[in-house]
Order: sequence, then C-alpha cells, then structure tokens
Amino acid sequence: VSYILSVSFMSFILLAIFTILSSASFAQNKVTVKAGTIIPLQSIKQVKAADVNEGEVVDFKVMSDVIVDNVVAVPYGTIVKGVVNEARKSTVLGTKGRLVININNLILPSGEHIFFSNTAVRVYGQNRTPLAVVTGLFVWPCLLIPGTKAVMPEGYEIHAYVAANAEVTVK
Repeated sequence: VSYILSVSFMSFILLAIFTILSSASFAQNKVTVKAGTIIPLQSIKQVKAADVNEGEVVDFKVMSDVIVDNVVAVPYGTIVKGVVNEARKSTVLGTKGRLVININNLILPSGEHIFFSNTAVRVYGQNRTPLAVVTGLFVWPCLLIPGTKAVMPEGYEIHAYVAANAEVTVK
C-alpha cells in the first residue's frame, strides 16, 4: 500500500513538473511599442497616379525588425496596407500629377494593430504650366504639353511613426 502511494505521489509530482515546464515554453510575453517609434516601410510595387483610383489598397512591407526590450516586436516583412487618398494624372497646360497614399496602421501576425500618426506618401509630378503657357503664345499646340506623372517607384522608403503606446504579444 505504501509503495502504491509513493508511486502515485511521484507520478503526481512528475505530472506537475511537466505541466509547468510545458506552459513555460509556450508562454508569450507582452512588450510595449512606444509612441514615436519609427517603423521603416518600403513599397512592394510601383504605383502610378494615372493607374489607380481613390480608395484602392497599396501594399508596403516593414524593412527591418523593430526590436523592443531585446525581442522582435514587429518582424521584418510584415505587410502594411495603405489606401490611395488622391490620384490625379497629369493633364494638358502643364498640370502635374499627384498621388497621396495614407498609411494608418499595421496588423501583426498575432492580429494586433499598431496605429501610425499622420503617415502619408505624397508624390508629385513636375508642374510645366509656365512652359506650356509661354511656348503656347508662339505655337498654340504647345498648350497641350502635360505636366509630369506622379509615380511612386517600387522600393520607395518611408518612415511610419507609432501614434500611441501599443502593447503587443511576442514569442
């Protein structure tokens, strides 16, 4: 009887140790990404103002790991969605093209959000209105000279600033 009790007690102890160790290996910690933290982003593809419409989604990716308390809080390659707020192609009389993309937040693989403050990509073409008007005085077809196009190239880099402290789960 005492042998059965000691084996039973040892089994209970081993089970308790195993449970503690296994839960510790899967434990997830939380870190705080502080307001003002810079998150470097890069565009994934080229975007032309003439080819997109307002409201379309444009993808960016995080350029490097964001480290907080010696752990990766935001991993490299995390996809960030931007939304086209303004897309105007260049027109006659030298009017330049304009492209504005707002980037409001990123969603981590865990599903948590980090919000940005006033992060927007603004790309403008070159205004050629004076050239079109002056040359149009002498040769009227020159009034048809367009401004240059607004194009955000692939690999375009921008810094996004965290708007408020964000607590995120890390492994």
